[in-house]
Amino acid sequence: MQMGNRHGRVAALVAVFATITIVAGAQTAPPIRLYVLDGGVLESDPGRYRLKPNEVVTSQLSIGMYLVVHPRGTLMWDAGAVPDNWWVPDGGRPVVRQLVLSNGQDRQVTLRNTLTAQLAAAGHKPENTTYLALSHYHWDHVANANSFARATWLVRQSERDGLFPNPQPQPPYPSGYAYLQNSKTTLITADEHDVFGDGTVVIKSTPGHTPGHQVLYLKLPRTGGVVLSGDLYHYPEERSLNRLPTTEFNEQQTARSRADLEAFLKKTGAQLWIQHDLTAHAKLKKSPEFYD
Repeated sequence: MQMGNRHGRVAALVAVFATITIVAGAQTAPPIRLYVLDGGVLESDPGRYRLKPNEVVTSQLSIGMYLVVHPRGTLMWDAGAVPDNWWVPDGGRPVVRQLVLSNGQDRQVTLRNTLTAQLAAAGHKPENTTYLALSHYHWDHVANANSFARATWLVRQSERDGLFPNPQPQPPYPSGYAYLQNSKTTLITADEHDVFGDGTVVIKSTPGHTPGHQVLYLKLPRTGGVVLSGDLYHYPEERSLNRLPTTEFNEQQTARSRADLEAFLKKTGAQLWIQHDLTAHAKLKKSPEFYD
């Protein structure tokens, strides 16, 4: 009897210890974090967005990129306008790159730090990223996508077709995203895609700017709800003055997507971070600082 009681007590202690270990592990699990990365400053023309120069605070646009760190993995959202291997940093001083797009138009981007270096400052590497998601296929959001070719690409079919059409003409910057063609891919078919299955990182369909344009909703423990806009808006004045860009794939869809998102923001109390809003983007904490 004594031996049996002793075994019972030992078993009970083991069970208690296991429970404590599980609880402690849960308490020490890293919380969800959002790292804001700087992809440079884009020279732009407000007229493309039906805005007059005197109606905007600045004509320049920011290039926003973001890393989401979750206990179940990481998500890279958007990949910038200039590939890291196309320029050489100059100790944090501005470096100007002039790009020629496939339609022959020039674009000027001023950069200070590479995407890879900003990720490294936060303790992360592109090749170790779990997921890659792009708000849409335009050039200023996909430039460093090749660096995340080992990640699972979360994409809507129409957006994948935009990058890799069939038949495929020569893409404007194939070196920036060509490797995605062979990446492990999850095709998103629902209006909302819950990346980690707990409602904290959700990709939401907002078509119009491109056929499969999407935004990212984050539910952060301290910061609260945040929506990363992609190109649903470019200037904050588009939102306040209700202006639509001149080059939308479908203006009516964009208007509906904006209305739906505004209703979502009102319902949830989430903040809208306009990725191209230079003034607002400049005020955000940058890697290695983070939002949680």
